Amino acid sequence: MTAAPGRGVPAAQLAAARPEIRALLREHGAVLLRGFGQDGVDGFERTVRTVGGEPLTYAERSSPRSTIKGQVYTSTDYPPSEEIFLHNENSYQATWPLTLFFLCVTPPDTLGSTPLADTRRVLAAIDPQVREEFAARGWMVVRNFTEGFGVPWQHAFNTGDRAQVEAYCSRNGVTAEWTAGGLRTRARREAVHHHPVTGERVWFNHLTFFHVTTLQPDVCAALREMYDEADLPTNTYYGDGAPVPDEVVAHLRDCYRAEQRRFDWQQDDVLVVDNMLAAHAREPFTGPRKIAVAMAEPSSGPVEQG
Repeated sequence: MTAAPGRGVPAAQLAAARPEIRALLREHGAVLLRGFGQDGVDGFERTVRTVGGEPLTYAERSSPRSTIKGQVYTSTDYPPSEEIFLHNENSYQATWPLTLFFLCVTPPDTLGSTPLADTRRVLAAIDPQVREEFAARGWMVVRNFTEGFGVPWQHAFNTGDRAQVEAYCSRNGVTAEWTAGGLRTRARREAVHHHPVTGERVWFNHLTFFHVTTLQPDVCAALREMYDEADLPTNTYYGDGAPVPDEVVAHLRDCYRAEQRRFDWQQDDVLVVDNMLAAHAREPFTGPRKIAVAMAEPSSGPVEQG
């Protein structure tokens, strides 16, 4: 990540700096624009449009968020005491944003960083046998939307119409199955991608994030006691549906954490992240932390029917 200071930067100056910002983004994976958020959410949206283009709608949701204005959202609305593990936004979908934008509206009192990890370095750190097995087999995410637990399917898909959910899933390589408890979806995706601009090979997936063992040990144990394997709220597998050994996922977590870097938020910071070159996370925090999020530049991979 690289940082650039700026206070009250005019739109024309930001537009002129766009090529440099985007070049730094491809090199480092993230750019911190310190003090660029003084104009609040409206100014933030202009920054998104100037640097990345039209903001995207958050679809096929996996975590609770609130809309602030237009296509600007709150960061994940999880309790402050919880860590959010490193991941790449929407990497479980057929289409994802290539560029992410974060605005620090209110910094936390303690911790609350948005750590980053270079996915090129994560890929290189993974045991070659593990890496190439996932490159060959891909990975699969299975989600069970059960009433009263997690994000409801109506919220995840932005509709209460089952036919619309089925149509969305059909278009995006997701198998949808209505169950007694609600909805079960399966999607096979690639674990290793090539960056569409740089051509570099990157570790880009939600495999580790969604695996049940990445939850806190007591939560993981409770879920495994409460549910059969197929009914877990979220879990991941090899692309052919075979279980991924817990020790393999533990190794992947270690690789992410070894590459993790952090910084402390300051009010009016704008963080620009190349979503395929850098995974992001959230530390636990104290205080009134408020981070706004926007996404831009849709990118996609092959769509496979599960």
